[in-house]
Amino acid sequence: MSIPAIDLMTALRSGHSTSPRLTWYGPDAERVELSGRVLDNWVAKTSNLLQDELDAEPGMRLRLDLPAHWKSMVLALAAWQLGMEVVLDSADAELLATGSPEADPQGGFDAVIAVPLPALAMRWPGELPPGVVDFAAEVRSHGDVFMAHQDPEGSQRAIVSAAGTSHPHTELLEGFAATHDTGVRLLVRAGDGLEQALVQSLGAWQNGGSVVLVHPDVSVTEKLLNDERVQGD
Repeated sequence: MSIPAIDLMTALRSGHSTSPRLTWYGPDAERVELSGRVLDNWVAKTSNLLQDELDAEPGMRLRLDLPAHWKSMVLALAAWQLGMEVVLDSADAELLATGSPEADPQGGFDAVIAVPLPALAMRWPGELPPGVVDFAAEVRSHGDVFMAHQDPEGSQRAIVSAAGTSHPHTELLEGFAATHDTGVRLLVRAGDGLEQALVQSLGAWQNGGSVVLVHPDVSVTEKLLNDERVQGD
């Protein structure tokens, strides 16, 4: 069956697929711009990595021990496309994606994914604990098109908000996502946390909009707002 996350990815790679959908401003003058087609490509590769290499399937849980960042957004979308639950706190999960794999390698998880955050990182900088998957090194080898091995269940949980509200997959875009005007070009401050970044971005994307996600160390100047044509800062 189709779930809202799958429909969202279909919409992002259709229509105005070359228009920017996610623009990241990070430290060291990083600027990464992903069109709808490129964002879908990254999400498909990540879903294939989770499914084919880590045996992820609908109903499993992926904990994101990551800040708001374009790569954590990709991982969340990939998990939802698979029908998985995204975990943003310390709740139990089968899989862990983290920027600190040395802190608790394999600690109660079936698999750990190390996610280097520098924009141009092609692999994890340094040695990884045995069995830890290097996201940057592995994801590019996976297919650009995602075909699920199992149909996701819309009634299964997609996420539990910080307020304790459980959202099934069927309510991801209506109950969890924020409401935004059609075609909005939305500024999202990464310093507000990953949950808020997901809430705001899903709301923008489902209405044909796009997101400018800005790291806390980056100054949101009038030039940035004008260059990116951000609305409603």
